[in-house]
Amino acid sequence: MSLPEAAPPAGLVQRLLQRRGVRQFVKFGIVGASGLLVNLAIFTLLRNGLSDDDKRRLYNVTYSIAFLSGGVSNYFLNRIWTFRATGPAVLQGIAFLTVSAIALTVGLLVSALAKPYLGSGHRTWLVATLAGIVVNFFVNKYWTFRPAAR
Repeated sequence: MSLPEAAPPAGLVQRLLQRRGVRQFVKFGIVGASGLLVNLAIFTLLRNGLSDDDKRRLYNVTYSIAFLSGGVSNYFLNRIWTFRATGPAVLQGIAFLTVSAIALTVGLLVSALAKPYLGSGHRTWLVATLAGIVVNFFVNKYWTFRPAAR
């Protein structure tokens, strides 16, 4: 007979959510989930009607277009909601795009490693997309949307 797991004390959860970094990470996750849906929809639409051979051959192209499409929506939501950035939008956009390119590179590398085991479909897409989440958060938090020096 095993004992039921105790839920974390409500006070602990409340204290964690009061920390700015934790709140930002939760918001970043929500924004990321919406970007993930955009990414998935674009990836799926781009692959509709392609032969299996074309799906394999064009995987990197469809993955890249879908990934960057989700990134554009994430940029705007993270700028106005997650980090409430007030810096120059164009410079932050360029920084965000740079971080997205790094995350895209990570995703493509993970795809290359995963494809022999998972194929060139949605399972590989998911693993590759998830690979960049933590890096994306910290680089964007501390570089792209860092508060202006006081």
